[in-house]
Amino acid sequence: MSGAALAIPSRRPALGRRAILALAAAALVLLALLFAGASGAVAAPVEPTPPAAPAAPAAPADPGAGTSTDGGVSLDIYGPNGAPSSAIVTLLGITLLSVAPALLLMMTSFTKIFVVLAMTRNALALPSIPPNQVLAGLALFLSLFIMAPVITDINALGVQPYLNGDIDFAKALELGSGPLREFMLAHTRQEDLALMTRAADLPNPENADAVQLTTLIPAFMISELRAAFIIGFVIFIPFLVIDLVVSAALMSMGMMMLPPVMISLPFKILLFVLVDGWGLIVTALIKSYSGG
Repeated sequence: MSGAALAIPSRRPALGRRAILALAAAALVLLALLFAGASGAVAAPVEPTPPAAPAAPAAPADPGAGTSTDGGVSLDIYGPNGAPSSAIVTLLGITLLSVAPALLLMMTSFTKIFVVLAMTRNALALPSIPPNQVLAGLALFLSLFIMAPVITDINALGVQPYLNGDIDFAKALELGSGPLREFMLAHTRQEDLALMTRAADLPNPENADAVQLTTLIPAFMISELRAAFIIGFVIFIPFLVIDLVVSAALMSMGMMMLPPVMISLPFKILLFVLVDGWGLIVTALIKSYSGG
């Protein structure tokens, strides 16, 4: 045994297994403690939040607020100072613009002026010169020039007092139509007025104030057309004479195939320019209303 080494068995593997078992047991104990604490936290009951009290119901709206006593919607026509509100003035302005063409044709001098200018153009054998837009523009501004005193009286008697709140709409309409009624009566023939009165089966009016507008307006238009045709006839006469002279001269020279209008047109234009035709016609139209 002196030279031989003793074989001593090694204990490292046994100690390693014991350490691992001890660590595993400690881990299990720790997990058990943690699980017990967590389960105790979850299992603890939580008091529920009590529900909120319901809100009190709102009071019902007054059904009479914003409405009239008869169930319709009320609308403030007048402002705080008694003048009409801006909404009503805007509404009246839009309505007036929509009926302005009809009023311009029926109750002013526009129809007579436009018809005379159109007949003058036809007498010159110029069916499209000047164009209708030019004639309508000239007739419009001449009508404004002639109707300026009437428009001023309507504004002073009806429009401004209504806008200031001094009178109501019905009174403003009555006062404002007075100057226009006087203008139409001054330029309406009695025969035309009697014609429309008999056609409407109405009694004869006692005075000018008793004449209804539904009778006065068509009678005024008939009188205007009659006066326009009379002026147009007078304008046609000198140009007709020129046409006759030119036609006779062409026939005497044997030039029957040449249109007389081609020769007479320059002479018509020359005569119209030399006598200042447009100035004479405009002056005659303006003076035809100055007498009224």
